[in-house]
Amino acid sequence: MTPAENTDVRTEVLVVGATSAGVCAAVAAAEHGARVVLAGPERHVGGMTSGGLGYTDVGDIRVLGGFAARFRQAVAAHYGVAVGHFAGPEPHVAEAIFLRWLDEAGVELRLGEALAETDPVRLAPGPDGPVVESVHFASGLEVRAGVVIDASYEGDLLAASGVPFAIGRESRALYGERFAGRQELVPGRHNFPGWISPFADDETGVRQGELLAQVKPEPFVPVGEGDGGVMSFGYRVCLTTAADRIPIERPADYDESYWELGRRLFDHWRREGVEVAAELLIGLEPNLPGGKCDGNSLGPFSLSVLDGSAWRYPTSAGAEREDIRLHHLRHTRGFLYFLATDAAVPAAVRRELSRWGLPRDEFADTGHLPHQLYVREARRMLGERVLTEHDLLAPAEGPGTVALGSYHIDVREVQRGWRWVYEHPQPTAMVFTEGYLSVPVPAYPIPYEVLLPRREHVGNLLAAVCVSASHVAFASLRMEPQYQMIGHAAGTAAALAIGAGGRVHEVSRERLQAALVADGAVLGMPAR
Repeated sequence: MTPAENTDVRTEVLVVGATSAGVCAAVAAAEHGARVVLAGPERHVGGMTSGGLGYTDVGDIRVLGGFAARFRQAVAAHYGVAVGHFAGPEPHVAEAIFLRWLDEAGVELRLGEALAETDPVRLAPGPDGPVVESVHFASGLEVRAGVVIDASYEGDLLAASGVPFAIGRESRALYGERFAGRQELVPGRHNFPGWISPFADDETGVRQGELLAQVKPEPFVPVGEGDGGVMSFGYRVCLTTAADRIPIERPADYDESYWELGRRLFDHWRREGVEVAAELLIGLEPNLPGGKCDGNSLGPFSLSVLDGSAWRYPTSAGAEREDIRLHHLRHTRGFLYFLATDAAVPAAVRRELSRWGLPRDEFADTGHLPHQLYVREARRMLGERVLTEHDLLAPAEGPGTVALGSYHIDVREVQRGWRWVYEHPQPTAMVFTEGYLSVPVPAYPIPYEVLLPRREHVGNLLAAVCVSASHVAFASLRMEPQYQMIGHAAGTAAALAIGAGGRVHEVSRERLQAALVADGAVLGMPAR
């Protein structure tokens, strides 16, 4: 629905954030009879689902119901194939599906609407505590709504509404989680090999000096302690071998010194006799329709930026947040060019990269690179209930389930730092990558309470992305199909809450579950 020109809007449900969760929340609320406005700073809808993450991490397909299943069916119908035939859609196809859903549901879409930097939320007294009375945007737009949903990756709305939140890794002691806190420095596919110096002027690692670019300077906290570190961010690039591809070219701001760490890694592998293939560095399997691929962050040196800049992102705003995003974008362009051209990179890798380029029919208004930075985690609400590792590894059915999660605990690398290793005859400094974890989980319930702030904090707000979970549990929840199902639940609950004066805590769990099941949600636990 085309928005009106007025800047003073009244609606029943306001969704902030045009992510896939935001789209699903808006459409679900509208289909259940609510007047809905979807507003966000983005210029495109769909978040990572349409922003480069074509290879969709689905987990146990038996529990994919509701809007996650609807999206998979829409993709299959578009291409005329069976559901699940492709790993995911092309980015422009994903966005087209979401735009069609919004139009058919009659959602008023307001893109390019960033929250006002000063006083974005006006609160008013409610029955149990404050409620969001209106939300203000930088353009001057003011939206008054009965229920608001924060569907952004960053959680800016819930923070501005006074909802407590957490960021990054907690200590193991906080929730008694085995996988919490800083991790051991152990060998692994995503970790740096030993004997690579972090110092720019000393490749032996015995004389401390200026650190290389892409190495985080701060020391590691003890194993198991919390440090507030978030998973690394990056861009998931869409690449193609099509004849009309846009070749990988030298960026105007390319900095040779920025890539010295990569040269040292390739030199180490060469001396150790390690043969590395291009697809193990960036992921070049043509797993999307049209012969395209979703370039992922693989290995110890990748599209992910591990210098600690992502740690500042969640609470940054305005120019600072944009600077962090642009830093990641420069890294992405430079990484592609480095792999394709640098003499330190094995010739076979360079030859393979030369076969690939950027697709002309994707991301035309952002230089053919994705419009969405992969913000793997930012704020996490501290709400009515905090989902933890224990709820995932030993799940128990309970009242109020609104979706089922199933993807493994997937903590991507958190930092690339360094430390002294006490070797004979003198200590040697080495680069270490830290934080990666991949822990299988069974299907587990996602309760309505993790979408809710505590009553005394805000009475008419729901979270559809930055839900109430520990860092470890969120590493499983954060997958796009699960966001779609959580968004579905949030939107449905918001529509039901309109009849209860916007009081989202008073929504009948039985009515909510019945409405979700009628929409195709899967709420019953599958057999082990």
